[in-house]
Amino acid sequence: MGNKATVAIVGSGNISTDLLYKLLRSEWLEPRWMIGIDPDSEGLARARKLGLETSAAGVDWLLAQPEKPDLVFEATSAYVHREAAPKYEAAGIRAIDLTPAAVGPGVIPPANLREHLDSPNVNMVTCGGQATIPMVHAVSRVVEVPYAEIVASVSSASAGPGTRANIDEFTKTTSAGVQRIGGATRGKAIIILNPAEPPMIMRDTILRDPGGRGSGCDHRLDQGGGRPGAVLCAGVPVAQRAAVRPAVDPFRWAGGGDGVRRGRGCW
Repeated sequence: MGNKATVAIVGSGNISTDLLYKLLRSEWLEPRWMIGIDPDSEGLARARKLGLETSAAGVDWLLAQPEKPDLVFEATSAYVHREAAPKYEAAGIRAIDLTPAAVGPGVIPPANLREHLDSPNVNMVTCGGQATIPMVHAVSRVVEVPYAEIVASVSSASAGPGTRANIDEFTKTTSAGVQRIGGATRGKAIIILNPAEPPMIMRDTILRDPGGRGSGCDHRLDQGGGRPGAVLCAGVPVAQRAAVRPAVDPFRWAGGGDGVRRGRGCW
């Protein structure tokens, strides 16, 4: 399909590589660049093999190119994105932030996909947030949620250096998302890196305490379908919605409705 929005991926680790393969399947987005800082990165090598232009010279290399991307996915770390975000905005590049930097407004597609489409920078909260906040949001639309707590258990093998550097930001950004987007009066987030072998599948547990006590409550929901890729899976539909022409909506699926496309699973 012609007139696809061009995309750059900043970061070359696990999440960036997973994201690349998802973007290659998109009808609306064309990945053209992958940027990293390690010339021996496996992610950069894969991207080159798939025909992308790559560089290990960082964000400044991308911004110095005569052709700029329409969108950039930042999959590095929170402190890197905080420094790069003003540069993207000055260059007229819309940023989809996959780190917990929270420079721009948080977006959880099932809850607020269309609220921030005009923002130059949107934050996809965290993997744990994308897997759990929709559940908190759904409950808060029906009953009051004085307190909600999420625990994300992740395999150590899937947590790269960027994820490990973002532990504090993960808890703060996810907790804020549970409140601001999920609708809980108070929110808390915990992340556990589990070294078990063979590696476990990510598991998220949600606690809703109707009394707001934060302990001794049995309103729990184990949601085993999440994984670190949840944050990038949420970022793809946000980018597609920003890229698509106003007359066409890529999020309509068979049978009607409005929201994230269900027809083809992101996994």
